[in-house]
Amino acid sequence: MLRALREQVATASRRLAAEGLVLGTAGNVSARQGDLIAITPTGARLADLRAELITVIDPGGEVVEGTFAPTSELDLHLGVYRRYRAGAVVHTHAPMATALSLVLDELPCVHYQLMELGGTVPVAPYRTFGTTELAEAVLAALDGRTAALMANHGGITHGPDLDAALSRTLLLEWGCELYWRAATLGVPRTLDRAQRADYERQVAAKAYGTVRRLP
Repeated sequence: MLRALREQVATASRRLAAEGLVLGTAGNVSARQGDLIAITPTGARLADLRAELITVIDPGGEVVEGTFAPTSELDLHLGVYRRYRAGAVVHTHAPMATALSLVLDELPCVHYQLMELGGTVPVAPYRTFGTTELAEAVLAALDGRTAALMANHGGITHGPDLDAALSRTLLLEWGCELYWRAATLGVPRTLDRAQRADYERQVAAKAYGTVRRLP
């Protein structure tokens, strides 16, 4: 069941490990197809995941295929699917995202590419991992955003599909490192609301980010 989707989740997990964005068993990935969700199992090393190790669950979190319990952050993943109609969710303990979650209340919009994440990236208050309290705090932080930082914990992104969610995870870590590098040199300039609105208009006018065939 959902063999191709399970393979995508396993491949994304291995890439996160290869990119240094997850360490050991920390982090989890899921993707949805129709009413079913392929999700990483709890306690598994993401670098070692294969399709047959990925669990398939229904919208209520009940296992419909697989032999391993789903990730301890199941409530968080299900909440993102319910509230934001996402196609995929990626949660990591990426080094720079986690570091900034220790000191910031939000990641400022220091580059226009961060607009893909919603501009500024809020930091959800710390809650114990795997709890409904954590899920509620993070879901609130994601309002109007496709990414959030989780205080003293890590980061989360979602997207219409797994490629988009994974790309946003990479972008979030890049944005966090960019801010950190700039902050070591001085006070980083940020894009204000007018500048962000100008960016949105330019994206629409230029079809920015899409491959276009010449006339």
